[in-house]
Amino acid sequence: MSEEAVNLKQLHQFLVIAEEGSFRGAADRLFIAQPALSVSIRSLEKSLNASLFHRRPKGVVLSPAGHALVESARGMLAHAEQARKAVGLAAHGSWGALTLGFVGLATYRVLPEGLPRFRALHPHIQLELREGDTLTMIEQVRESRLDAALIRGPVADDPQLRQWVVESDDLILAVPAAHPLSGRRRVALQEAQAGHFVMYSQRHAPGLRDVVIAQCIRAGFIPRICQEAVQVQTVVSLVASGLGIALVPATARLHPNRHVRFLPLTDQAARNSVSINYIARHDTAASPVGKLLECLMPASPGQPGKNRQTRN
Repeated sequence: MSEEAVNLKQLHQFLVIAEEGSFRGAADRLFIAQPALSVSIRSLEKSLNASLFHRRPKGVVLSPAGHALVESARGMLAHAEQARKAVGLAAHGSWGALTLGFVGLATYRVLPEGLPRFRALHPHIQLELREGDTLTMIEQVRESRLDAALIRGPVADDPQLRQWVVESDDLILAVPAAHPLSGRRRVALQEAQAGHFVMYSQRHAPGLRDVVIAQCIRAGFIPRICQEAVQVQTVVSLVASGLGIALVPATARLHPNRHVRFLPLTDQAARNSVSINYIARHDTAASPVGKLLECLMPASPGQPGKNRQTRN
């Protein structure tokens, strides 16, 4: 083979000639002059050290070398087009892989509503999901072991991270079905002060724990803690078992439990007091991380769960 490079343009011209069976027909289809096409194919044949066509009075037919080149040429052009598309998608954040951490609460509404949109709009991004707790996932995002995470908020600002509120929610009271308050349509939190509370873990969910305790103090009492848990689903299950009562995000009602009653609070401070936050490192906002964020953001501004970016 000659040291002269074979280019994709020549391979495309070669295939068009093979399909048309003549240089004239190929030149018309390619919108170039026939002499220029002939020069280009002679250059290709020189590079390959082989004649690709047998010239006939009424056109050309492929030579054995030409037949050998057809499939390879088609494959090379297909791979080149695939590479072009991949680069274009990657340049716009629509190609690659994304590892997303999430807390269990995100499976109630944020993920079921956002992931179908994401998969439909960005089928070339491979998504891996990993469940975890908020503090662990914050550290994993910092260390690039996760590209992004859906965590429980509020959380303190972090200089290494950007965070967005993708869902805001109220706190409501969860009580066993046989509890004296279970027949009420709504209650003031102060009415629950005599109860024993199932509380969120100080180690794994300190932010949500602090919000709950602050709500109780604002209502005039310090909660008596009987049991701790990490995930909201676990807290609800423990309430169903009769271990105590709990403050939970209102989205917990999306998965009803016949042994639990969910009671809205009249306390104004409980409104939009908790959230699901999307976090990522500062250097990933224009990558697939940003594409996923667009799909997780609520579609109707002004409705519950309206998004906003935090100070970072």
